Amino acid sequence: MSRAGEQSRRGGCYGSFANYLTSAKFLLYLSHSLSTWGDRMWHFAVSVFLVELYGNSLLLTAVYGLVVAGSVLVLGAIIGDWVDKNSRLKVAQTSLVVQNVSVILCGIILMMVFLHKNELLTMYHGWVLTSCYILIITIANIANLASTATAITIQRDWIVVVAGEDRSKLADMNATIRRIDQLTNILAPMAVGQIMTFGSPVIGCGFISGWNLVSMCVEYFLLWKVYQKTPALAVKAAFKGEEAEMKQLNVHKDTEPKPLEGTHLMGEKEPNIRELEHKQEPSCSSQMAEPFRTFRDGWVSYYNQPVFLAGMGLAFLYMTVLGFDCITTGYAYTQGLSGSILSILMGASAITGIMGTVAFTWLRRKYGLVRTGLISGWAQLSCLILCVISVFMPGSPLDLSVSPFEDTRSRFFQGEPVSTTTRIPETTFTTETHHMSNGSRTGDAILEMSTKPVPIISVSLLFAGVIAARVGLWAFDLSVTQLLQENVIESERGIVNGVQNSMNYLLDLLHFLMVLLAPNPEAFGLLVLISVSFVAMGHTMYFRFAHKTLGSQVFVCGSQEKEVSNENQTNTSDV
Repeated sequence: MSRAGEQSRRGGCYGSFANYLTSAKFLLYLSHSLSTWGDRMWHFAVSVFLVELYGNSLLLTAVYGLVVAGSVLVLGAIIGDWVDKNSRLKVAQTSLVVQNVSVILCGIILMMVFLHKNELLTMYHGWVLTSCYILIITIANIANLASTATAITIQRDWIVVVAGEDRSKLADMNATIRRIDQLTNILAPMAVGQIMTFGSPVIGCGFISGWNLVSMCVEYFLLWKVYQKTPALAVKAAFKGEEAEMKQLNVHKDTEPKPLEGTHLMGEKEPNIRELEHKQEPSCSSQMAEPFRTFRDGWVSYYNQPVFLAGMGLAFLYMTVLGFDCITTGYAYTQGLSGSILSILMGASAITGIMGTVAFTWLRRKYGLVRTGLISGWAQLSCLILCVISVFMPGSPLDLSVSPFEDTRSRFFQGEPVSTTTRIPETTFTTETHHMSNGSRTGDAILEMSTKPVPIISVSLLFAGVIAARVGLWAFDLSVTQLLQENVIESERGIVNGVQNSMNYLLDLLHFLMVLLAPNPEAFGLLVLISVSFVAMGHTMYFRFAHKTLGSQVFVCGSQEKEVSNENQTNTSDV
């Protein structure tokens, strides 16, 4: 009997594992892993390819970044509206195919340009090559827009349906998705970077194109299996007029009446009225104005959401230089940090990011979703105090008396040797010492100081704060993400998340504009202070949202679960 029992337990364990591997949840994870891996490889590689094509200049990369950000900013609501108005499987498959085919086509064009760049440069005074640059950026932008549609569809809609009514399962799935993102953010660029280093840009283009071709077929199959295993994905509230049955926080303004059941996006008209209007043939001018109405309606709908302040709080966190992007990396180089040290710091950042996802699931179970956002916000702000302190510590190049472009001009006039990575820290430190001295030191003293090592107290505190803050950052991000998932009605889920992406890109654009206005290292400390201020404003918005939510004893429609510190205390009532 004992052997039979042991075999039964083993069979049950293997059976449970096999069931998990074939479950909709795991298949969704696998599809997201493949999609994110290809996405991260492409985003890393396309920037490098554009630099290589334009003679080690950042011009094409900057144009590409501007086009991508501007496109999502303008078209985010329209993409979300398209997601809402079409079936889930059609949206997922269409965006998947468009994204991968665009990357494949772009990779092929890049290969041809790399192989025949000299010939193209001589044709029609270089206009053929310029046309290739425009074509590459255009197709890459289409791929990014399709990637945005895929992210809205899978991460904001499908995952909610697969999780069902289980909020703990939804939180675990969100955390797992973020862990996958954190790992692929580090591993995918490393993998394609090695291929490009030991091979060539042409080999890198071919590898990425081949990967996307294979990945597209596998992802297509996986999404179809998830759709088959989750019958609820076949039904959309936008087609039924049953949005009021979805979970939604009822935080309304005092002057705003309570919405009626069965109301629809932007207009709150009865179904029969909508049917009569649908039968009328739209005019040409009406069809041309439709995208503008969708854009307007999307932003108005976003503003009217009960979680509007929480979403705005998340968007304000994008207005910061306190992350591992090209700006912070460039500043680190001017302070004497090597590439190997930066790679270690990026790895540490990924680890703390994963710790943030683990902290989110634990805090949500113990304190509830809204309070988790509060706690993670305070944790992030507390860690960023180290960044503020670093601005005033030894080694900080802060000097607001320096003209924003003075240091850049002087480096260009000094000659080419400054461009090497080994010379940048020494030259920069010499300039910084001269400006901070305000004439109190002689030229000999400056020369003597330049031979000493650069103090790393300031930059060490800066990166310590940035890395530690990732725990609170990702826990806060997951909190707001789940609030949007739970409290935006199904028929508006796509358009609201599309506008949220637009807000994120808008603040991201503003942070790049801020850097353009003050690009020299002497002003980086000011950028740090501005960044912390915007992060504080973002969390202040969330604190206001949490105060209104918890202070008014908000209930959630459907399950009517009240947020309390003790997870065992729940209360239900009709709203």
